[in-house]
Amino acid sequence: MTSKHIETKLVNAGRKPRFLQGSVNPVIQRASSLVFESVQQKQHATENRAKGELFYGRRGTLTHFALQDAMCELEGGAGCYLYPCGAAAISNAILAFVESGDHIIMTGAAYEPTQDFCNVVLKGIGVETTYYSPTISAEIAELIQPNTKVVFLESPSSVTMEVQDIPSIVNAVRTVSEDIIIIMDNTWAAGILFPALEYDIDISIQAGTKYIVGHSDAMLGTAVSNERCWDRLRERSYLMGQMVDADTAYVAMRGLRTMGIRLAQHEKSSIEVAKWLEQRPEVAVVNHPALPSCKGHEFYIRDFKGCNGLFSFVLNKKLSQKELELYLDNFEHFSMAYSWGGYESLILANQPESLNYIRPANPVDFEGTLIRVHIGLENVNDLIDDLEKGFDRIYK
Repeated sequence: MTSKHIETKLVNAGRKPRFLQGSVNPVIQRASSLVFESVQQKQHATENRAKGELFYGRRGTLTHFALQDAMCELEGGAGCYLYPCGAAAISNAILAFVESGDHIIMTGAAYEPTQDFCNVVLKGIGVETTYYSPTISAEIAELIQPNTKVVFLESPSSVTMEVQDIPSIVNAVRTVSEDIIIIMDNTWAAGILFPALEYDIDISIQAGTKYIVGHSDAMLGTAVSNERCWDRLRERSYLMGQMVDADTAYVAMRGLRTMGIRLAQHEKSSIEVAKWLEQRPEVAVVNHPALPSCKGHEFYIRDFKGCNGLFSFVLNKKLSQKELELYLDNFEHFSMAYSWGGYESLILANQPESLNYIRPANPVDFEGTLIRVHIGLENVNDLIDDLEKGFDRIYK
């Protein structure tokens, strides 16, 4: 693809004639068995089953190949594996590179299921996890052990939104050992606002459930890998039975076409709402990477190409259970739901004590209730009005 502009890439990625079969969009090819017309064709497919040849449904169909091809074009990878959700992409990417007796280094502010996977599954098979503060820099080198196999990044953090100093972390790890696999949960950047592989990260993971799908109606995980990790990631994930159905792959491809314009609107509206919240007396701090009040803002300005609709803010008091219900149960435009990245606005609340489990290396340093919002595609004035009424319910 010759264009350097991401909007054009998003429209055209994965649209090779082989995938289109004469249509505008890649075909939906639903199949378990893929029929061979000759022994020679079967032999060719078997020998090239890992190289995009039709072999068996679990290896993928033209629909899957189109999405994988598109993701590699967008993120600059040697290969892309598809999973049924983001958590599956994370867990299988880690499992592909560790065995009993190994050690991994994990950000202490990572997505909750990521930490649960480390604390339960990895611990159960004899893999040790060391957690680090998301504000760490080159000091991460001090955590590396002779048996360290994986360093895991997530930037910004899932709830408290710290932006990591990724170049310093990567350089420190590579200085100690070139063999360590560096994996990043790159969901917030949708794989395009932060080009992870260009920063010498080995594997860039997304919960495609979020901005790729974009409409809260399908679940997907993607892992885009560089050349050195691709064969092992692909084959280990295949052996674990990881795959998605053709219809989900198709929905994800359709989501890519509008992701650029959606992200632009999410960014514009979220910054406007965040700046409004900064002026509110009810708010102690706004954790939006695009604002100076967010930890690691200087790294966001340096490394990221933009932002999205997800951020958090901390109230200047801890809400009682009654206040929490009064606040959350009565919004008109903000729905209470897990996940984010769809067209709709969402809201969730976290009490300080409920966040201790996701920050073992960096204890919570605030006392008020933390509110996480995803700013959707509604009119921003309607959203601000909704938030203002929410403050009135708990402060007046």
